[in-house]
Amino acid sequence: MGRKTSPACAWIGTVGFLFLAPGTVAGLIPWLISGWRWFDWDGAGWVLVPAAWIAISLGIAFLLHSFALFAMHRGTPAPTLPTGSLVVTGAYRFVRNPMYLSLLAIILGQALLFGGWPLLLYAGIVLAAVMGFVKVYEEPTLTGTFGRQYLEYRRNVPGWWPRRTPWRQGRANGL
Repeated sequence: MGRKTSPACAWIGTVGFLFLAPGTVAGLIPWLISGWRWFDWDGAGWVLVPAAWIAISLGIAFLLHSFALFAMHRGTPAPTLPTGSLVVTGAYRFVRNPMYLSLLAIILGQALLFGGWPLLLYAGIVLAAVMGFVKVYEEPTLTGTFGRQYLEYRRNVPGWWPRRTPWRQGRANGL
């Protein structure tokens, strides 16, 4: 099993990793690509700008929620300071990768807000990279660390498309 750290270290590590990884992927790099210059959508702006802000806001909210769950489980999302238990609460009851989906929502929201085809291309690159990371590193590591518990979770909770109802561990098919 993973190791548990002190609550203070878990929160400090989680916040530090939040600024380092998602801050770079969904903040710094999109800024470098777009300059965060608003795009003039003419007549379509009244629909696209609110949609962009909704995507960005929901992405940030779910990202913060997901990161907080790791700290509450006395670990971090960083592979170097994992939790001692499998995180299967909150958003993780609906989808296995809420952090990655949150990052994509933030990037796609910025693509709408800043009218950026380059940001759409970047979102595709991020999606391919995180899907590869999940398959090559995360899933094997979680299987090795948590065994049957993770395999049951994986059977019941989709990786990329959220369930309509929350999964409850130990109940057949989450019902």
